Amino acid sequence: MPLWCLKFHHAIAGIKKGNPGLTDNKPEINIYVDADSCPVKQEVYRVAARYGLNVTIVSNSWIRLPDNASVKQVVVDGGLDAADDWIVEHATDRDIVVSADIPLASRCINKGARVIGPKGRIFTEEAIGNALATRELMNQLRDLGEIQGGPAPFEKRDRSRFLHQLDEVIQALLREKPPLISLMSGNGK
Repeated sequence: MPLWCLKFHHAIAGIKKGNPGLTDNKPEINIYVDADSCPVKQEVYRVAARYGLNVTIVSNSWIRLPDNASVKQVVVDGGLDAADDWIVEHATDRDIVVSADIPLASRCINKGARVIGPKGRIFTEEAIGNALATRELMNQLRDLGEIQGGPAPFEKRDRSRFLHQLDEVIQALLREKPPLISLMSGNGK
């Protein structure tokens, strides 16, 4: 019997026994939240619970969490970018990162993760360069005193937009098919 047929047979037998075995090669989806100033943590908890996803809250200090086994917290020591560094180190192409931090979004996109801002902005590979350039320009204009203030305040419609986008990204990740290559590893015979 060819090797790939044998692996397929074992995978089907594992499914019938309640152990997916070889077919369980689709990594689970995790949601990482850059949490120190995130206004949508409660929304992330609710949506993640609905889909049975794990949430990791990454911050520089302790934050009160819901009593939910799928939500965990990582408190990082170190400088301003310690939480960002931790998220980048752990995020994969099957994960979602929630952050308004554009440099962090860029780093996570480079690893293949999906990134959503708290106002529902989807950061994409095509648009992250413009977002970084705009951020730099605005910082320079603020430093020169040409403009004052920061981003617009968080509003109810931002929360609604975030919930919609988070749901869309999760649905897209769930629709992705696992690669068959692991069933036919080796020479495929």
